[in-house]
Amino acid sequence: MNKFKGVFTATITPFKSQKIDDESFLRLLKSQMDQGVDGFVINGTTGESPCLSEEEVKKLFSMTRKEVGSHFPLLLGTGSNCTTKAVEMTKKAEEWGADGALVVVPYYNKPPQEGLYEHFKTVASSVSIPIFLYNVPSRTVVSLDEDTIAQLSEEKNIVGIKEATGNISFFQRIKEKVKRDFIYLSGDDNSLYEFSSHGGHGVISVISHILPKETKEVILHGQKKENLPKGLEERFSFYNDLLGRYTNPIAIKILLFLKGLIDSPEVRLPLTVKTSFVETLKAHLKKRGEI
Repeated sequence: MNKFKGVFTATITPFKSQKIDDESFLRLLKSQMDQGVDGFVINGTTGESPCLSEEEVKKLFSMTRKEVGSHFPLLLGTGSNCTTKAVEMTKKAEEWGADGALVVVPYYNKPPQEGLYEHFKTVASSVSIPIFLYNVPSRTVVSLDEDTIAQLSEEKNIVGIKEATGNISFFQRIKEKVKRDFIYLSGDDNSLYEFSSHGGHGVISVISHILPKETKEVILHGQKKENLPKGLEERFSFYNDLLGRYTNPIAIKILLFLKGLIDSPEVRLPLTVKTSFVETLKAHLKKRGEI
């Protein structure tokens, strides 16, 4: 399971005239691999998964697999607030050759802990590939509690969690409850150093689109309980601040566009990119000498 540790970039889906921009996507993948990321997540929230068709998801996955090769770890986002749909998509992930599936807590319908347990157990039992729980209450309203996570960790192919609350005390309680080897990936770039210093194994990251090497350094310093070098801390904080200004993935797409890594910052409705957003972030980057 070591292949799931380190920096996994939760890839954006670049669009041009509202269609997937293949050239920008492949350019971004190559840049990421050249700078040493450890894996990718396809069809996550950062990739605008709610607005992608199954055909588009398959295309993105196939393009990625062809570009990165058979041994590079790929997780596919397969979650839904309908258990049947989550099962169907997770089976597709296995069929397409994903190394694992990232399954988000069901959103909007606010299930109780028993419902969450049965949802994830049902998804996991439908396939043989590794499953990662994804806990992100800022988007799903409800949260897995530590007892439910511990109970789910007993399922043989539920191998880890993307923990995106940013709450280190909660993370520590999870670790106390889980009694087997389990992979802990942060889903919150802001608290990555603290997460790593408390036993985290890596991150499914947005900021790694821009700072892949630096993201790895933050993890390593945290795991060694070393203070972050001042320059690294300031740059990491600067970009996290910019990314927090607009709903993800609006800001990261603008930043990648301004840095020439993708051809357009387009998103799909209901998200929007205003010209004022672009100009604001451009001014911040120019002032700091980042472009």
